[in-house]
Amino acid sequence: MHSENSLHLAKEAFLKYLERIRGYSSYTIRSYHDAIDEMLQYAEIQDEGALIINLMPLRLHIASLKSKTIAAKLSAIRSFVKYLRSQDKTVELRGDESVKVPKTLPKPISHEHIIHALQFADPMAKLAITLLYTMGLRISELSHLRVSDITQQWCRIKGKGEKERDVPMLENIVSMVQAYQRLCPSKMYVFESEGEKLSENSLRYMITKAFAKVGLKVTPHQLRHTYATELLNNGARIADVSELLGHASMATTQIYTKLGNALKMDHYLKSHPLCHMSEDSQ
Repeated sequence: MHSENSLHLAKEAFLKYLERIRGYSSYTIRSYHDAIDEMLQYAEIQDEGALIINLMPLRLHIASLKSKTIAAKLSAIRSFVKYLRSQDKTVELRGDESVKVPKTLPKPISHEHIIHALQFADPMAKLAITLLYTMGLRISELSHLRVSDITQQWCRIKGKGEKERDVPMLENIVSMVQAYQRLCPSKMYVFESEGEKLSENSLRYMITKAFAKVGLKVTPHQLRHTYATELLNNGARIADVSELLGHASMATTQIYTKLGNALKMDHYLKSHPLCHMSEDSQ
């Protein structure tokens, strides 16, 4: 097993190697020391036969630094991993990809604002907003959502490139879908109009209009971003959130979560705000 203590010992051995064998300067060795310490503090480190080091939590922590500084830290960590492998340790490094982050990011919507909008939304808009917020769906995935995809606890989502994933559904959300189906029966898709699947543009217009009623400008993608942010701020692992969002790489998830100074990277999913809605109403 790779205990935390053994990694600290390996770090010290690595630094001595840099000094005595490679002849690195004391300044360079100090920068390597600091980078590896940050990795040990913020990265997700698991031992599943191989040592798995996920750098995404660290990337979030250092995201505000200059790109040159970030690159130097990642380079030091890669060198340390290379050293571990040279010592016959099996190490998998994740989340060290180069990520180009857009200049502007979608801002998450507060839970209170979403609940306020839901109070004034019609049944179709209310269900659409709730599904986006509690499942982190893309608007295209919402449009293609079939009634048969939903079970009592899970929903099978067909994402980009026909890639499928299972997303958990709260019991009260499943009940909400069933109640909507009784009110507006459909042939195949959850959202239909005159027997035809509702288009992405129709759903997008309906959702933005529902928020406009309460003076808010909100897009469906902001609800997806809010879903990810809320989960991470309440203790979800970035690897789990990446899978729930249907990202091909956790590097993409970093873009959604770059705002997160308050992230708590625990190993268990904690409650989404809507998990308490039914309890609070009792």
